[in-house]
Amino acid sequence: MNSQLLFSDLFRVMAADRRINVWHFSIYMSLFHKWLLNGFVNPVAISRKEIMGQTHIGSIVTYHKCIRQLNDFGYIIYEPSYNPFIGSYVSLLVPGKLPETFKVPNRHPEKLKQKT
Repeated sequence: MNSQLLFSDLFRVMAADRRINVWHFSIYMSLFHKWLLNGFVNPVAISRKEIMGQTHIGSIVTYHKCIRQLNDFGYIIYEPSYNPFIGSYVSLLVPGKLPETFKVPNRHPEKLKQKT
């Protein structure tokens, strides 16, 4: 997969989206970098502390708001673990990526049991 073309498409889409601000973009770029290091494989394990450090976001409220909005806007699928020792998972929904991106296994099956 050509990461430069992928990044170019992504940048174009995000720049045209009026809902996206600098914090959304910064978080997505951090997630995108982790995804590249993960070999373009979804989902990617993340830690709030690591992402906040890379993006220079100082507020946990801002971080969670932007992650939730990226999920709501369709840029990511966010699977929070609610456990500080396990970490959360994020799947990137990238423009131009094949449909297998959208077939994401649930990494936290215990959440499904709690909801029923």
